[in-house]
Amino acid sequence: MATTIGWSKADRIGGLRRFAIAISLLNLLGHSFLGFEQSWAQPLVALATTYSVELLLEGVEALAQKRSPSFMGGTQQFIDFLLPAHITGLAVAMLLYANDQLFPIIFACAVAIGSKAIFRAAIGKSIRHFFNPSNFGITITLLLFPWVGIAQPYQFTENLSGVGDWLLPGLIIISGTFLNFRFTRRLPLIAAWLLGFVIQALLRSYIFDTPFVAALVPMTGVAFILFTFYMVTDPGTTPIRPREQILFGAAVAATYGILMVCHIVFGLFFALTIVCAVRGILLQVQAMVILEESANVIPASATAVEV
Repeated sequence: MATTIGWSKADRIGGLRRFAIAISLLNLLGHSFLGFEQSWAQPLVALATTYSVELLLEGVEALAQKRSPSFMGGTQQFIDFLLPAHITGLAVAMLLYANDQLFPIIFACAVAIGSKAIFRAAIGKSIRHFFNPSNFGITITLLLFPWVGIAQPYQFTENLSGVGDWLLPGLIIISGTFLNFRFTRRLPLIAAWLLGFVIQALLRSYIFDTPFVAALVPMTGVAFILFTFYMVTDPGTTPIRPREQILFGAAVAATYGILMVCHIVFGLFFALTIVCAVRGILLQVQAMVILEESANVIPASATAVEV
């Protein structure tokens, strides 16, 4: 079992499996009933891209390190290895809107998976990626393809009415709370992000004399709920310790508020990317300082032995 600040392999696999099932069901319901406006081809192409790039990069890395690829070892291990790629592909295809074009989706998915191999930093005793893959792929695509946007917020409940308008968000909140409480241990981050979002809305309203309620409107959308419970809480690219989680969530909210003041659209995705980038830089600097301190200790010890 994981400690209060740790994250065991069992929790990781358990969380990934449930998240993969949840996002698969949401995509199936979305395209067949809820009102998703992307074509069926886009999630299929997204999955084909994320699967192939993930397998290719792991194969190349295993060959370079002269070890067996992580996806070898049986059917279950192969499936578990592809769970992050599965989640990334469906998230990108669900959140991006590129009309009927497939290339932007392929590009975003390739960038998302590729970022895991390129942007890495020392975290504890391991080297890990620090960008949220799907968020990073979406961010780069939005920057390079101005005609690509985010899926219409209404698509998640377009064909629902009455109780259905409340039922779907409620189910997402309940399942997201359970996953983040039981498996990822990211409830402090969620609390800090939500409180920070309210505070930045209050400050913008006070300073610029804008309606406070209008600044809170994004919180009422299903897209915001998905971002809160399933994207900003990515356990692979967020801090483990509760105090650091709170700082991370508050930083994302503060960055979002600054982007809104600057009239920059797609603030949620850009804010998370910026905070992940800053965290990656700080982790790398910290690793360099530790390495330099270790190098200075060795000569001192050697001199003491000689004396």
